[in-house]
Amino acid sequence: MSDPFVTVVLIEDDPHICRYVRMSLQEEAMRVLDVNTGQEGIAMTASARPDLVIVNLGLPDIDGLDVIRQLREWSDVPIVVLSGRTRDEEKVAALNAGADDYLTKPFSVAELEARIRALLRRQNRCVIAESATVSFGSITVDLVARSVQCDREIVHLTPLEYRLLVALVRHAGCVMTHHQLLQEVWGPSHAENAHYLRIYMGHLRHKLERNPAQPEHIVTETGVGYRLVGVR
Repeated sequence: MSDPFVTVVLIEDDPHICRYVRMSLQEEAMRVLDVNTGQEGIAMTASARPDLVIVNLGLPDIDGLDVIRQLREWSDVPIVVLSGRTRDEEKVAALNAGADDYLTKPFSVAELEARIRALLRRQNRCVIAESATVSFGSITVDLVARSVQCDREIVHLTPLEYRLLVALVRHAGCVMTHHQLLQEVWGPSHAENAHYLRIYMGHLRHKLERNPAQPEHIVTETGVGYRLVGVR
């Protein structure tokens, strides 16, 4: 990562992990501000206005979920959870609280850096006008014309399939939980109907993936939701 002005707030109470992450991200030309309590992390985020926050859930003063909720009351900064909690319910709780991504310990720093890059790309896309055209693989989505092409041939999607694809595009690189997708595409009254999601996700993969059984772009985060990868 070549941008020397990317600032990351790291909220982590384990000094070994803190040092490991800080040194790794600094090698990628990022400025890392590390603190070891949730309250310090909230204050640091408010004062430094970072490009991204990394937060552990098991903090000594307040739970990381509370940190995420408090940050989301006034900030849309990308948040990555770095936690030893591995249960699906805990991942879903963090994502529903407002986190953008979740990485479990032990972790690969290369994967952490890749997910940070994806979130920063997404953040940059958020300021692009609604006329943006996005691509992944051989697929191009024109958000103004509301059209989808594969190798320059029109792909016919139903209105629900298109809304589902747009939801994934707008959160490209990030995990969207089943609950989030159902609310965004079908509305609150269908927020628990996960079978709808499986059916329509299968339709999308059949129309957009080269091998629907082994998708390259619309990937499953087991027990949590889906992620669109490879958007450029």
